[in-house]
Parts: sequence; C-alpha cells; structure tokens
Amino acid sequence: MPELPDLAVYVEALEARLLGQPVGEVRLASPFLLRTAEPPLASVRGRKVRSVRRAGKRIVLGLDGDLFLSLHLMIAGRLHWRAPGGRLRRTGRPLLEVDFPAGTLVLTEAGTRRRAALHLLAGEQALQALDRGGLEILDSDLPAFRAALIRESHTLKRALTDPRLFSGVGNAYSDEILHRARLSPVRLTGNLAEEEIGRLHASARAVLGEWTERLRREAGGRFPEGVTAFRDGMAVHGRHRQPCPDCGAPVQRIVRADSETNYCPRCQTGGRILSDRALSRLLKEDWPRTLEELERLEGRRRAPPRR
Repeated sequence: MPELPDLAVYVEALEARLLGQPVGEVRLASPFLLRTAEPPLASVRGRKVRSVRRAGKRIVLGLDGDLFLSLHLMIAGRLHWRAPGGRLRRTGRPLLEVDFPAGTLVLTEAGTRRRAALHLLAGEQALQALDRGGLEILDSDLPAFRAALIRESHTLKRALTDPRLFSGVGNAYSDEILHRARLSPVRLTGNLAEEEIGRLHASARAVLGEWTERLRREAGGRFPEGVTAFRDGMAVHGRHRQPCPDCGAPVQRIVRADSETNYCPRCQTGGRILSDRALSRLLKEDWPRTLEELERLEGRRRAPPRR
C-alpha cells in the first residue's frame, strides 16, 4: 500500500502537472471504483484543479465549485501519467482515466480484487467525514505523539498502522520505524518508558522524512512510476532471512492475513523469535524460540549428511 513518503511524492508530481488545469474526459472502467452517486462524476468536467493534497492515505484533488475527488489506492492501486500522444508502459488494465490538457492521469490496480476507492464529494465537510483522524507524525511534537500512541492499548505495530491514531503509516514504514527505534513490534503501547516513546517519535519522524526525500530525489521531477512496498535500502521490510544491516542477524517475519511484520530479533526483541501463529503451530516443538535456537537449526540443515 502506498504510504506517506510515496503519497507525498505523488502529490508533488500531480501539483506540478494539474494545478490550474481543467478536467476533460473521465473514463471509468470499473463501476466498483466509484463509491459515491452524488454529485455525478460527469459534473467534474470543465472544472479546474485548485489544490492537490494528501489526507491520510488518500490523494485529494480540489476542484472549482468546492468539489473534491478523493482517491484511495489501497494495496495494489498505482497512478500513472500519460503525456498527450504518449503510451503507458505495461501496467495492467486502467480502471480510471482522467484527461487534462497536459496529459492523462491513469489508475491501475494489480490483481483481481478491486479495493481502490474513488469518492466525489461536495464541500469540505463531506471530505472531512472521510478523515480517520490520525496524527501527522512529521508535524507532531512529542506530547501529541505520546497522546496518540497511548490512547488505546495495542501492540506498537498495530498502533503505528492504525489510521485513527497515526496518518499515512502502513506495513512497510512501520517495520522500518520500529527497527530504527530498536523496539519490538509486539510491545504494548502502555508498557513503554518515556525514553522509549521519545526514541520512537524521533525514529518515526526520521524514517518518514528520509524516505520522502529519497523518493523525491529518485523521481527527479518525473512522474513516480516505481511505487512499491519493497525497496532497496530498507533495513527489514521485505528482507526475510536476509542479514540485518546493523547486526547481521537474519531478519524474521510474522505473517497475518494480507500483511507481514519484519523485524530483527537481535536489534529489537533481545534475541527472541516471535511466534508466527500458522508456522509455529505447524512446527510445534521444532519452532525456534530464540536466535540461538534458529542458528543451531539452520546449522543442522546446512550440515552434510553423515555417511
């Protein structure tokens, strides 16, 4: 799922291309994408784009007449830009195409499950109704961060990815934040010392800020076409069994439904291997509970058979 750094770069690219541009033809390939009936989608034609912003994990185009196009990309949605007369690289079937004089904004979604959502809303109040209320970490001070973090009792992983608590953070960057802070993803929010909360706040601001700047540099003024949850340079996310860049221990993971948590057992959990429910139930007594047990198990697997 595109998160704050990816969405921030999307917004900058759209601002550069769309501000002041009138909306032309709108082609909707999937009726499931549009989640509102009023105002009708045809009413955006001819209205100029007056603002582009991020609201949580949504990208919002503000149009003449106090109308707002709000787009949530969910897990597999991606945006593309097609210059007049140009072609898109092979990105899948377009679900939405919006023409402007400068080019065409295209939405695609990988896979067969349609989760991306488009809302056309009249008025700021209607737009605010979609706001989940999460704190903007990059704009926050430590007291505001602490208040959001301990508002409810959750694991740190769940708290960071809860849009009611924090805005724009998802599976990938929560892993990176927790690794930078040297905190276990399953620590409870109510069990943190003040120093640990401060460390988590500083790590969250650093990770989100650094990755936003990095993606901005990589785009180099071009439209960002390489949005992905798995990037070279990430410390733990998507790096299962690869060495932690800080200590060399093999990165571990917990898989739950459509998401996974990646962490370093040496840097974050004191050498403990966290239980992956499905796999630990399968392996039972063979499930390694510590990094040392895992290393012994891996050593036995690599050892040549006795003759």
